Amino acid sequence: MSKAVLTIDDSQSVRQMISMTLSAAGFKVDEACDGAEGYSKATAGAYGAIITDLNMPNMNGLEFIRKFRAHPSSRGIPIIFLSTESDEASKREAKAAGAIGWIVKPFDQNQLLAAIKRVIGA
Repeated sequence: MSKAVLTIDDSQSVRQMISMTLSAAGFKVDEACDGAEGYSKATAGAYGAIITDLNMPNMNGLEFIRKFRAHPSSRGIPIIFLSTESDEASKREAKAAGAIGWIVKPFDQNQLLAAIKRVIGA
């Protein structure tokens, strides 16, 4: 499986932290600033995993997942939510849409790395 990860978040500092954490562990990281850009990159690239925020302009994380999961290229690609939200209703909705995990911001770098390694099989 690809060691490339797509991170989708409207916060540049969050994208940079994710990129630094995963790049230091040998992953290739692409970034998108919202769900719309993320969808374009996700359907054009080959990713081993996708990390997405929930609350973003243009297309939020749930909208991204629903749209991406309808695309044939999404098969087998794990999606992890990384959000400040932590309520059970949001987690259930994300899982129903096709997310396989949820990490609450601010995140622990080791926790993020462990989650990506687990879903990618690295």
